[in-house]
Amino acid sequence: MMSRQFKIIISGGGTGGHIFPAIAIADALKRRYPQAEILFIGAKNRMEMDRVPKAGYPIEGLWISGLKRELSIDNLSFPFKLISSMMKARKIIKRFKPDVVIGVGGFASGPTMKTAASIGIPIVIQEQNSFPGVTNKLVANKAAKICVAYDNMDKWFPKDKIVLTGNPLRNNITPVEGKKDEACSFFNLDTDKKTILLVGGSQGALGINVGISAQLASFKENDYQMIWQTGKHYYEKAVEEVKANGLEDRIKCTVFIDRMDLAYAAADVVISRAGAMSISELSLLEKAVVFVPLPTAAEDHQTKNAMRLVEADAALLVRNAETEKELLPTVFRLMNDEDKQKMMKTNIAKFARPNAADYIVDQIEMILNKK
Repeated sequence: MMSRQFKIIISGGGTGGHIFPAIAIADALKRRYPQAEILFIGAKNRMEMDRVPKAGYPIEGLWISGLKRELSIDNLSFPFKLISSMMKARKIIKRFKPDVVIGVGGFASGPTMKTAASIGIPIVIQEQNSFPGVTNKLVANKAAKICVAYDNMDKWFPKDKIVLTGNPLRNNITPVEGKKDEACSFFNLDTDKKTILLVGGSQGALGINVGISAQLASFKENDYQMIWQTGKHYYEKAVEEVKANGLEDRIKCTVFIDRMDLAYAAADVVISRAGAMSISELSLLEKAVVFVPLPTAAEDHQTKNAMRLVEADAALLVRNAETEKELLPTVFRLMNDEDKQKMMKTNIAKFARPNAADYIVDQIEMILNKK
């Protein structure tokens, strides 16, 4: 253990897919360097401004958002937001004097990383996806290390800077072993019935929700139960539909799931978007999964993420546009095929990297040792 008190900035956010790994890295740093001072920089009005303080870390917000792909009045303010964010990032960095800056992607990451690199502070990129985000591609040449979760990332990043670490995962998903009874009690489920878990990401997933609604009545012919994480915008509609079909005893609707360990412990099959963090969690927990990639994700990276697993017989895929016809029939076929579930669980486990956060801290430690 080094006696020096290190100062570290972690920047990025916008979605749970960026925030959860950022917090996992911070937690791993704190375990190794209890005296380290860690500051987050996020985007104002995004979920990191709430989630990061709840995890016990200070955060400062930049006035930044992304460029919209379609013509939008919001795009006119983008240059002003960018200049404002660059200036504020510089002010924060000059005041805080970090030893290293870690970028996890998301709006705030760009100005922070570019500013840090311009004044000679080492930067480390953590890229979650198989197809990197714009921000990370822009600052890659300035990075000291680039921590990735997939092979063949040298198409986008300098090969000599890449380290395959995997994605760091939030602490509250494990362990799940031996928690089935507790999970069923928590969600008010029947311990003798097989369970589907539907997770739509931190905001819910409209395409998945609509697909479930379209064939909700088919649950009457299949003796399964489901935890349905609806997101806040679909919750009331989902509750109404479940009630109208007389399925309240078998389908439990929730806006957001805080106890993900119990949700995963209950699940025989999972329906999920194909964000990088979801894939990393499901691989670690060896779950049989049906992916419904978000079609509007940048460069369609969720489909690319999911196809890596589909090609390895580690997952199934239903396209967002086909959920109303295909989703529940695909899930029910998988629920009925225990051999296929077993094969998929064995294959998805090969994608797991359980110690990713510590591997990333190893890379950061090398940089700190050089200083």
